[in-house]
Amino acid sequence: QEQLVESGGGLVQAGGSLRLSCAASGYTLSIYAMGWFRQAPGKEREFVATISWGSDGTTDYADSVKGRFTISRDNAKNTIYLQMNSLQPEDTAVYYCAADINFRRPPARWAYEYDSWGQGTQVTVSS
Repeated sequence: QEQLVESGGGLVQAGGSLRLSCAASGYTLSIYAMGWFRQAPGKEREFVATISWGSDGTTDYADSVKGRFTISRDNAKNTIYLQMNSLQPEDTAVYYCAADINFRRPPARWAYEYDSWGQGTQVTVSS
């Protein structure tokens, strides 16, 4: 059974850091990219970052997090990470990881292009 499990969320003060993890398991088809999205109360789910699973390891970031967040992967562990630095209250949201089993270059930025999702992990940044 395909499964994505996020961890690492929590409460942090503005200017602080958190690292999220997302472990994939049970996939019978190859994953070509994995991404992070977030959804704040009353807002639509928005793209945060994505990374391709191939040797190129192409990454892409939303403008709002560029320079503060870093997405990385550990292929051996089927896990991606999101290192979040200089967190601000506007970063408060539920963060979801997602997997795309379709080959795309660059990796997808739209939620509808991802095939499976984790349950989400809450990130709260206090001012």
